[in-house]
Amino acid sequence: MLTIRLTRKGKKNQPFFRVVLVDKRSSSKSGKSIEDLGYVNPLTKKKSFNKERILHWMSKGAKPSETIHNWLVTEKIIDAKKMHVSKLSKKKQTEIAKAKADTEAEEKAKVEAEAKAKEDAIAAKKAEEEAKKAEQEKPASAESSVEAKPAEAPVQEEQPKPEESKEETPAE
Repeated sequence: MLTIRLTRKGKKNQPFFRVVLVDKRSSSKSGKSIEDLGYVNPLTKKKSFNKERILHWMSKGAKPSETIHNWLVTEKIIDAKKMHVSKLSKKKQTEIAKAKADTEAEEKAKVEAEAKAKEDAIAAKKAEEEAKKAEQEKPASAESSVEAKPAEAPVQEEQPKPEESKEETPAE
């Protein structure tokens, strides 16, 4: 498998790096590279990459190292997110993971609290609307009962039956 990585060159205390294409199994210090793709001089902050060749080899399946990947993203040769390069101890990794889990739990609780508050507000609005409707119906039913009473008043009184109208004669 091919990889694009750095090879250190230069004198003592004067580092100079070449960007090379090598077989992943070979050492970066062996000097046996397939192709030189650019250079990086950290002292003068100069960088030069052969964009066409890098894209060609990446299309053929070559993978850049994390550092090269980040530099290619910075130089806008490839469109991707930068990778996290620094190595952390297991203790630091667990601390970060724990902190991340805590923040996620807090955010989840906050979202649930907001959702509950919204539901409570909606329920309160519905209760208010139902109360208003009930109040509107009560006066309407009271008005209809008031109107119904005069309508009941003109009902004719029943005439006494002829049997009841007979006068009893005293029996002597």
